[in-house]
Parts: sequence; C-alpha cells; structure tokens
Amino acid sequence: MIVKSTLWRWDGDRVSWHFITISAEESAEVRAHSLINRGGFGSVRVEATVNDVTWRTSVFPQRSGGYLLPVKAEVRRKADIGLDDAVTVELVLL
Repeated sequence: MIVKSTLWRWDGDRVSWHFITISAEESAEVRAHSLINRGGFGSVRVEATVNDVTWRTSVFPQRSGGYLLPVKAEVRRKADIGLDDAVTVELVLL
C-alpha cells in the first residue's frame, strides 16, 4: 500500500519522536490485517520504504482510526527526509 503524508515530530519531556501519519481513510487494509496479526498496544508489523530506504517496524493505532509510523533518525538521514517534508511511503504488512 502507498501512503502520502508529512513527517512530523512529537516532543516529550526528554525525547522527541518523528512520525508519519497514516490517515483513517488509508488505514482500512492495516485495520483488517490487525484483526489476525496484532501486537502490543494494537501495533501491526510492517516493512516501510521511503526513497529506496527500507526498514521493518510497527505502526501504532490512533483514536482517530489512523496509524502512526515511527521514523528513526538513521532512516531519515539515509532517505534524506526532514521535519515537515511530504513523504511517500510504501508499506508491506507483515
């Protein structure tokens, strides 16, 4: 599945995380897959690719019905993406 979104940052007390939001409209396939392959906190294992950089991680559900895809610094650096960039992600559900 292909997701188009913006890279954004959540700032906590001592740490910040970068995410790509998968909207509720784009999440139907993820939700269906989660019924049989759900991990902790309702997470779903995925393989994500941005700009020819591929990594394995999990997406996490939001109350809005969408999911959050965390993007580590190493991935952002290799994929040459930064805060507020429009990003196209290819997701494979595992």
